[in-house]
Amino acid sequence: MFRRSAWREELNRLTDPKKIGLNDPSSVSSCFILHQRFQPSHGFWNVISQDVKLRGNLTNSTCKQSLATSFYGDQLQLMKKERDNLRRCSVIFAKLQENDQPKENGWNAYGYYNHKTEEGLSRQFSYNQGPDSSVNLQDHLLEKLKAVHLHLLASERWNTPQLKLCHRNYLVSAINLTHYLALQCLDVSHHLQEDLASVGLLSLEYINSHILASITACIQLLDNLVSEDLRRNENAYSMHTSDHIASQDTENMGDFSISSIRKRIASHVGALFGLAQDKRNVHIMVTVGREAVSNEMMVTDLLRAGANIVRINCAHDDSSVWSEIIRIVRHSSQMLEKPCRILMDLGGSKLRTGNLKLDPNLIRISPKKNAMGELLPSQFWLCCEGSSPPAHLSPDAILYIDHKFFNKLKVGSVLQFVDVRGKKRTIKLILKSSIFAYSGYMVESLRTVYVGVGTEFYMKDKNTRHLIGRVVKMPALEPFIRVNVGNLLTICRDSCLSVDNVGAATFFSTRIACSSDHLFDSVKPGEPIAFDDGKIWGEIRKTNPSEITVLITHADPKGSKLGPGKSINIPKSEAQFKGLTSKDLVDLEFVAANADMVGISFIRDVHDMVIIQHELKKRKLNKLGVILKIETRDAFEKLPLLLLQAMQSSNPFGVMIARGDLMVECGWDKMADIQEHILSLCNAAHVPVIWATQVLDSLVKFGLPTRAEITDVACAMRASCIMLNKGEHIVEAVSALASILSSHSAKSMKTMSNPLFQSMHPSE
Repeated sequence: MFRRSAWREELNRLTDPKKIGLNDPSSVSSCFILHQRFQPSHGFWNVISQDVKLRGNLTNSTCKQSLATSFYGDQLQLMKKERDNLRRCSVIFAKLQENDQPKENGWNAYGYYNHKTEEGLSRQFSYNQGPDSSVNLQDHLLEKLKAVHLHLLASERWNTPQLKLCHRNYLVSAINLTHYLALQCLDVSHHLQEDLASVGLLSLEYINSHILASITACIQLLDNLVSEDLRRNENAYSMHTSDHIASQDTENMGDFSISSIRKRIASHVGALFGLAQDKRNVHIMVTVGREAVSNEMMVTDLLRAGANIVRINCAHDDSSVWSEIIRIVRHSSQMLEKPCRILMDLGGSKLRTGNLKLDPNLIRISPKKNAMGELLPSQFWLCCEGSSPPAHLSPDAILYIDHKFFNKLKVGSVLQFVDVRGKKRTIKLILKSSIFAYSGYMVESLRTVYVGVGTEFYMKDKNTRHLIGRVVKMPALEPFIRVNVGNLLTICRDSCLSVDNVGAATFFSTRIACSSDHLFDSVKPGEPIAFDDGKIWGEIRKTNPSEITVLITHADPKGSKLGPGKSINIPKSEAQFKGLTSKDLVDLEFVAANADMVGISFIRDVHDMVIIQHELKKRKLNKLGVILKIETRDAFEKLPLLLLQAMQSSNPFGVMIARGDLMVECGWDKMADIQEHILSLCNAAHVPVIWATQVLDSLVKFGLPTRAEITDVACAMRASCIMLNKGEHIVEAVSALASILSSHSAKSMKTMSNPLFQSMHPSE
């Protein structure tokens, strides 16, 4: 970035007390911010001198470098160290111009504090315990906070060109994000938090949404706590001229008071998700698919239970199904007088398994076992074409029978038939419905049956069998392949594969297609590959232009099902994907006309965000909500840049923590830290967050939550919205989640809205 000789030469000049106007030559600590702003690496260089002499001369031979983790851009820190105690008193912020010649362009010193005597400094920064140790700690903490305050202003001033690009709706939020990143890069948060707690102040983690105002309030409070005799020996806290400029710039950019920022956060959430319902602080989002088309009451029940956002995934179904879902949602919302917004996720460049063709004339129906190991009979619905089972029933399958079938049947009748494998089977009629639209019979079987079009049902009367009717049609079923550990799975480019070997032990083929050619151009033997959000893992063994052979290394002990449209992740590959696909652009037209929000799947960098903003601007969609789905390592590492870029347009926007793909990409062991970082970063940027993936998953699928899922909901309450995926018990899950959220909201406020002080700072 610049030559060492250049910055060393200028450091020698800046650390000369006479040249910067310091009376005390032993208290120099300088911080130099480079001309690069936010770095994707999330790191900074920390250059510490171990031997800065009293006159301020830098010994070049003792300067060393070390890399430290941060959430801010590159930064050089030069600190004077005397004996074993680092005494930081004066802080100088400076930047290097584009031209790498400090003598020609000079350095800008943003500010410093001066103190009169070495004796005062020794007393001020002493860590020795004594009768006045609490005063020393308060005084020391006060000076730390003053230095932090100055650092925040300097970082804001340095990033002014970037901040001026932000839309006025997000300018204050962008500045607070800059303060947050600057605070993170100081690497003093742990010790500072301990010091704050020791004098009765809350931890820094609670001030992310209003950092500058909270630090300023803290300084004012501590200044009042410092004893009068110590303050008489010090100069009053003052700023350099450039600090006043930074403060004036901040004031001109907006109101940074805590109460104003709280209102701003609520405004951002309301603009994206609408008003919260039932005195809840958190919104509830539910994923809805084609099942809603055949069961309109399900959507009504979801809204009545507490859902106020419906999510539609454009990676599945088509515009005809989406239109019908939206019609049902709008109708139910109007009927119940409960507002409900619609989010449509674009499919993005996500790798997915391709289609599988299943014989439409064949179906396999098997009984299941309960938790006690007892066999539960399978149940399927027999009806005429045009009819369907009542909404409260959930049969394993639906078979359409010719009309004469219904003339001679009653509940309790036993039917006989021969399935497509030649096996003799019997079924028993257990329920009858006479309502015209739902007329039919529920039957049950304790044996696995394979039924096809043309299968004939008989009723036995003494020694005679009477033909009752035959199967004339069956609904299409979702096909799948079953894989076990040690199996070889072949992925090919073909757009569609047919199921073969019907009735064999494997029943389905072990070949599957991929919907994208990127997979075949990117992977190498030895790399890991994951399917269905990490439920199945494998290792790539062989590759060629048309096929990839995968050895399955992790699956369910009884075998895992892998169907069409399931995710494929290649976390170690260097594949390059584009942000929006051609299908996304087509789907965006539908989203613009029918939805309230659009979800951007698999966004990876700022370039993807720029393309999205261009497409929205071209269509004049400045009010359409935008959801950035963070589901890749790249997106997580570049999240500060993505947020700042999103703030350049007026669209309401939020962030979804898509924990499924994100866990596969980054590893399960890092997932807890990653979701915490995203929450903190978005809190600082005043950006609404959606907590997604497997929330109350056991409750949704099986009707009973686990203890871990309840505590996961407790963590999710810090987000603005919680998303549930579809399942058999989704209505019960929404009702339970709404009850938990309402109970929590009645007792406490969200963490991000907590006051700065435990007992000293009155609520505003």
